[in-house]
Amino acid sequence: MSCPRTVRHVFTGIVMYTVIYGAIILTIVGNLMVIISVSHFRQLHTPTNFLILSLAAADFLLGLTVMPYSMVRSITACWYFGDLFCKVHSCIDMTLCTTSIFHLFFIAVDRYYAICQPLHYSSKIAIPVIEVYVFISWSVPCLYSFGLVLSNVNIEGLEEETRVPCMGSCSLVFNKMWSIITSLLCFFIPGTLMIGIYIHIFSVARKQVKLINKFPNSTNQKKSSKNKTLINAENKAAKTLSLVMGVFILCWLPFFILTVTDPYINFSISDDIYNIVLWLGYLNSAFNPIIYGLFYPWFKKSFLSILTGKILQLGSASYNVLNYK
Repeated sequence: MSCPRTVRHVFTGIVMYTVIYGAIILTIVGNLMVIISVSHFRQLHTPTNFLILSLAAADFLLGLTVMPYSMVRSITACWYFGDLFCKVHSCIDMTLCTTSIFHLFFIAVDRYYAICQPLHYSSKIAIPVIEVYVFISWSVPCLYSFGLVLSNVNIEGLEEETRVPCMGSCSLVFNKMWSIITSLLCFFIPGTLMIGIYIHIFSVARKQVKLINKFPNSTNQKKSSKNKTLINAENKAAKTLSLVMGVFILCWLPFFILTVTDPYINFSISDDIYNIVLWLGYLNSAFNPIIYGLFYPWFKKSFLSILTGKILQLGSASYNVLNYK
């Protein structure tokens, strides 16, 4: 049986295309600007920013290679790109989304050492360590996603009409066991660990602020002021990155709750609800660059340099983007 093409009201179709096109463009352009900023400006070549660069690359690829095809599927309820590409699309989709949360976990680890163990930060979090973090964040989700989907273990025991409800459809479904395993590994376990890390970070940050406020004026006032500025900057960075993590959890939590519950209610959740929670998750990839631009003054300045063309000037890579006052 062929899948019937969904016929929507003209106004509904226009609204859906506008919102989804906007999300795709914002995801691609916003994350591309983050990639250019960190790659171009030497002052942004820090361990944390290299993790942010890799995260932006994952979000950029999601907007470029996954979201356009998902848009067609969501609006028309049909898949026009063949069974083989359906599997490849599902693998890439799952890989990039899982890669994002792995990056956010390692960013939380980075912030832990920066805030809680600042004296050991440079030795614990060096560029080779970041390279290992990035390698794990990409390789593990890729191997897991492609291995799971291409082996078909996620659909073992499911009826044929559940696996492929009709000809021309493309949906990634999980049986009861793999829905739980995948959701735990890809979202709930790393998400819970990140929440725990950030709770500890904020506890330490509050103690640091209290200690700073107790510093007396003395001959070491200049040194104290420098330490205060540095700690305040690190604390603000931790708050910004925790906001990134919080937005991620809020965006993807409904999707993973649906993923876990759907096999236990005989896959009765409608396609419209599935598409809503899926695109809510996709929107996370568009929100991250907005958060950077609003809360990181140096990213805001680098964004302006890109938009105004100053980045094309000779020696622009050495601009002082950290001096934003």
